[in-house]
Amino acid sequence: MKIVLYLIAALLALVVLVFGSQMVASETGEVVVLTSHGPDGPQETRLWVVDLEGIQYLRASPDSGWYQRLLAEPDATLERNGEARAYRTEARLALAAEINSLMQEKYGWRDAYIDLLLGGRDDAVPVALIP
Repeated sequence: MKIVLYLIAALLALVVLVFGSQMVASETGEVVVLTSHGPDGPQETRLWVVDLEGIQYLRASPDSGWYQRLLAEPDATLERNGEARAYRTEARLALAAEINSLMQEKYGWRDAYIDLLLGGRDDAVPVALIP
């Protein structure tokens, strides 16, 4: 019985460690706040951002809630460096490899760790923010 309790405690500690390290990884570096709109009203999502040729880009999982809201209503607000601005959002699938590379370059080990937890970013959708 003791062995079972030790195994349960070790498993619980591992879950806490993975969850905690994921929170540290995703909340360090530059984090912006996207406000998207859905049937339940405005929703805030904390995300990473990169810049390419004067355009800001986010990266979405195709099934993420915030991305699904943008598909239904592409107008959104992004808060970056304490300043909120309105944007029209647009998926730019042709830039997926370049945006993934910029995210890796900017966020380093954090991006690699989250990538490992998610099982890859091959299906990631670059989302352009058009002023």
